[in-house]
Amino acid sequence: MDDVSRVREKIDLVSFISEFITLKKAGRNFRALCPFHNEKSPSFMVSPERQIWHCFGCGKGGDSFTFLMEYENMEFPEALRTLAKKAGIELKESDFRKTQTSEKEKIFEINKLALKYYKYLLLEHKIGKNALEYLTKKRGLNKGIIDTFEIGFAPASASSLSGYLINKKKYKSKDLFLAGISFERGGKAFDFFRGRIIFPLYDHRGNVLGFSGRALNESDMPKYINTRETLVYHKGSVFFGLNLAKEDIKQKQNAILVEGEFDMISLFTQGFKNVVAIKGTALTEDQVALISRFTPKLTFCFDQDSAGFEATKRSLAIIEQRGLPANIIDLKDAKDPDEAIRKNPLEFKKELNNAPNVYDYFIDYYLLNNPKEKAEGKRKITEEILPIISRISNEIIKEHYLKKLAIQLDTSVDSINKEVEKIQTKKEEDKIIVAQNKSRDRRELLEEYVLALALQSEKISEVLEENKEELEKYVFKTPSYQKILDLLSEFYVKNKNETIKQFSNYLPKELLKSFDFLYLYPVPKFATEEKYRAEIKKVSKELLAIYLKERLREVTDKIKNTKKIEDKNSLQKEYAQILSLIRQTRV
Repeated sequence: MDDVSRVREKIDLVSFISEFITLKKAGRNFRALCPFHNEKSPSFMVSPERQIWHCFGCGKGGDSFTFLMEYENMEFPEALRTLAKKAGIELKESDFRKTQTSEKEKIFEINKLALKYYKYLLLEHKIGKNALEYLTKKRGLNKGIIDTFEIGFAPASASSLSGYLINKKKYKSKDLFLAGISFERGGKAFDFFRGRIIFPLYDHRGNVLGFSGRALNESDMPKYINTRETLVYHKGSVFFGLNLAKEDIKQKQNAILVEGEFDMISLFTQGFKNVVAIKGTALTEDQVALISRFTPKLTFCFDQDSAGFEATKRSLAIIEQRGLPANIIDLKDAKDPDEAIRKNPLEFKKELNNAPNVYDYFIDYYLLNNPKEKAEGKRKITEEILPIISRISNEIIKEHYLKKLAIQLDTSVDSINKEVEKIQTKKEEDKIIVAQNKSRDRRELLEEYVLALALQSEKISEVLEENKEELEKYVFKTPSYQKILDLLSEFYVKNKNETIKQFSNYLPKELLKSFDFLYLYPVPKFATEEKYRAEIKKVSKELLAIYLKERLREVTDKIKNTKKIEDKNSLQKEYAQILSLIRQTRV
């Protein structure tokens, strides 16, 4: 048995996936909300018997390796190493040579060396003296904090780091370009970061994805630059500080979101360790998907300016899709969290503890900043706040805020609801619907359903016998389903007491994908076995009815278009046989 098979056999898929998402029993399988796309009804299924998973919403599926690769954005070698370590299996050198390093792993190695170089220059080399003074004197960071956050310095020279990695560490220029720490000009490698304080950007697993560089000279623009997009670094998918904050975020079940690195560092060092920086003013869907793995709640603490205010507003639609409640910290007269925490840590803690819900905050803000007694003020307030409230998916919470707004504006809830309806109608009109030619007819859907019911039954041989009359006369529209049914019938005639797992071993490889899809198909929960069996019988009869009526139409069309007498006679016989079957089966 090879290493991959050994690891796969050792990892229980249900237990493993349960470490990431909440699974609930659903018949022979387990069900959950899919972690790979937004959905309100669970369509993510896991089979403990087959040790496979499949999402019927987005179509993704596989085993423990594919789940980890998809969830953590890993390549296979890294997933194999991770699962092998978890399973307590030592990988054979022949199967997994260290020299066969993937491009992503090479980037991680280069970034790790670059970080070590940047840290050395800041803390131990004279070239980093001015940067260190800026951090300690102007920003108030001691060496312990600098060490915790692994802050470094990139000198202003053209190719200091590039030269070190190429000449001393024997990397090729193309490797540095791939990692995003160097760029090419005239066939030579030049440093991407120059004259900047360097912050490493880690993922939650401890890999250095890239860097953020702040200009040491205040006149240099832009003030901040980030590693350009690489195979591992995507700006909208990363938080600064998540590697340090994730355990506190889990413990407190809340993540404080700030904009920049110094905001995050200031809050963290003052004891508010469940904080991350979004790296800008635009919270993205990828970031929300990532942070929601660690917490069910967010607290916004963006800069106290118009950009921060609008950024919070834009974020509401994204967090609402994920069903994450959120609060907002009022920074009062401080311009940003860094300034607020420096001025008065106790006051900041008080504001955090009393932070209002985002919807309360925005309603109160617009009520305070517009004349709500006047008609024009009421119009302005509703134009600003109703598009925000209308996105709330929970109808009870939505109604709560609509009533609050109606009371504050001294108007009826009906009037408020009419305005909401206008907004929702407008949204529908503005939608660009991209047609996907994936529509299937009822017959195809019923084929999936009846086979799924049969395969997931505890007594498959009895189900086949009870529905033999219908299923033998029926011809499946989907060829793979017909083959599975034929083999299922053949197998259970000879092996009435065998398990479904043994049947899966009996199937040819080309049918396994279709079989797994059907075996994971989310079937309803029935109160009794009798009702389960009755559902199979009902669907089998309906399928046969659809099939016979389709065949009747086809034969009728052929009779009309056939000129040869002998062909017409043959078709008429077939027509009569189909009619007879319809009468016999009472459909």
